Amino acid sequence: MISNVGSWMQLTATSVLLYELTGDATTLGVNAAAQFLPMLLLGIWAGAIADRVNRRRLTMIMQAGMALQAFLLAGMVLIGNVNAPAVYLLSLFLGVVSAIDNPARRGLVIELVEKDDISNAMSLNTAVMTGSRIFGPALAALLIGPLGPGWLFFGNGVSFAALIGSIAAIDERKLYRTPPAPPGGTPVRDAFRYVRGHSELFPVFVTFSVVATFAFNYNVSLPKLADQRWDSPDAYGWLLAAVSFGSLLGALVGAKQHTLTYKWFTLAGVMLAVGNISMAWAPNLPLAFIAALPLGAGGAAFVAASNSISQYDAPPDMRSRMLALVAVAFLGSTPIGGPITGWVADHVSVEWSLGYGGVITFACMAWLTFRTDVVK
Repeated sequence: MISNVGSWMQLTATSVLLYELTGDATTLGVNAAAQFLPMLLLGIWAGAIADRVNRRRLTMIMQAGMALQAFLLAGMVLIGNVNAPAVYLLSLFLGVVSAIDNPARRGLVIELVEKDDISNAMSLNTAVMTGSRIFGPALAALLIGPLGPGWLFFGNGVSFAALIGSIAAIDERKLYRTPPAPPGGTPVRDAFRYVRGHSELFPVFVTFSVVATFAFNYNVSLPKLADQRWDSPDAYGWLLAAVSFGSLLGALVGAKQHTLTYKWFTLAGVMLAVGNISMAWAPNLPLAFIAALPLGAGGAAFVAASNSISQYDAPPDMRSRMLALVAVAFLGSTPIGGPITGWVADHVSVEWSLGYGGVITFACMAWLTFRTDVVK
């Protein structure tokens, strides 16, 4: 929780910094592409690596790499030598490290519990991540004025000590270790073949990939929406915190369920679509805060359901690869959806930059509903 608060504080401060440097949303989309392109290109390969190595050790190394990136970004800002291309480069570095960390860290979560508790553990993990999104953006909104972004980046670097220390304290003898995947072979193609041949997983992965590409880009839309539609540029951090509060509610409700079903996945997608469209055309800031709740709750439930479904059906030695596929669909799609969303905000309308994702999500949920073998 502490480490993720720092990460969201940095993400919020980075968006504010870039918007101040350039004044356009396209820059935020480009930065999102730089950060998440490595997930698209490396994510599934990182999952194959995590299925074969000690996940605990790999996670600690990658978390240290993220801390290094935060300190480098802080130093660049504090000495007054900051520009957009330099931020892009450090975001790209963060993206490479995160792509390797993601399946290893989330695979480590699964090793903390028995198989029957995997769905609950994944939902609780989502709750921790989404809960931190409440405090991180709010802290950024409070502190970026008096401290500036540089010290927020430095604080994020320090926050990684909490996670690294926690992982180091784990007693490996008590982990529910999954058997490592055998060396050699074609691990990446095996994962794709498994999903492609699964009558229920495949349409869920297709739907999740499309929705993740276009309906989760509010980090790109909200700074300009807050500035131009609601005339409150300082409200960005608070709006992101409101979305995150909704995400926490959605994740906690999911954590109470023993199993997250395909029907749950579909209903969460509908809520996400409603949230996108409602927030895009909210006539004032108070209604925008209200619309942020279903946007966050639907999104968190949607992601938690996809993680749970992929883990419950996957063979034990393929779990990290399944998590990596979900991450590639969710984060790796940002290099596509982020710049498109930024372009829509700058050249079509800022409202449609958020609303078009909701329309696409509605269409995807309608398609999935007609597949009676999936929604049950």
